Amino acid sequence: MQRQFERVRLAARGHVAVVSLDHPEVMNALSPLMADGLVAALDFASDPANRFRAVLLTGEGRAFCAGANLAEISWDRDSERDAGAYLESHYHPLMLRIRDLNLPVVTAVNGAAAGIGMSLALAGDLILAARSAYFLQAFVRIGLVPDGGSTWLLPRLIGLARARELSLLAERLPAETALAWGLINRVCEDENLPEEAMALAGRLAEGPTVALAATRRLYWSSPQNSFDQQLDLERQEQRRAGLSEDVVEGIAAFLQKRPARFHGK
Repeated sequence: MQRQFERVRLAARGHVAVVSLDHPEVMNALSPLMADGLVAALDFASDPANRFRAVLLTGEGRAFCAGANLAEISWDRDSERDAGAYLESHYHPLMLRIRDLNLPVVTAVNGAAAGIGMSLALAGDLILAARSAYFLQAFVRIGLVPDGGSTWLLPRLIGLARARELSLLAERLPAETALAWGLINRVCEDENLPEEAMALAGRLAEGPTVALAATRRLYWSSPQNSFDQQLDLERQEQRRAGLSEDVVEGIAAFLQKRPARFHGK
């Protein structure tokens, strides 16, 4: 099954929704139109009727996402302009949709991940990068500030000093360095990225979906919670996971010393 959204393509690979940014002519630069198409694709993937249990997000062609598509945003020198308005109307809803998704997300960074494209890549639960890929906080190169949640994500992933350095100097961060810094999970050879990312997404799709979704919520909530608040949230999510069908199967499999056969319910 394949579905086409605005500059975004979704292909079914078993229970994995492979969502591809599909505007390679501009290195998948993220326009408001594409952002809305990506939200629509994620809505489709998360609909229980479509039976997906994981999302793999990647880019078509030689880039993951080269940042915002500036050619499709008005920058008339003589007009009153509000660059933040595009964030509020298109890009913020996209980032929040990824955060609130009820499925685990693997991002396969097949090339440049620049500007908001870097934020998009880092929003995945597991992040794989091709060896030739790189990350770039490109904003100051054009007189803008970091967005897409990068000023929230980066300090928590790699610390404040490195986050400032990336954002203020706007230098490329090679995939190998990103791995060494703990920014991403794995680096693989370029030709192996699709297969390795699909294997990882497939592994998640075979897992206990209710528990995986709850785990996502816990980690997204953790940075702003106190220890007491996080303990309480763990209690709430454990109750929800404990009512799932998969926990019955998981415990039975554990006691019977066999692999669990989860159904995502």
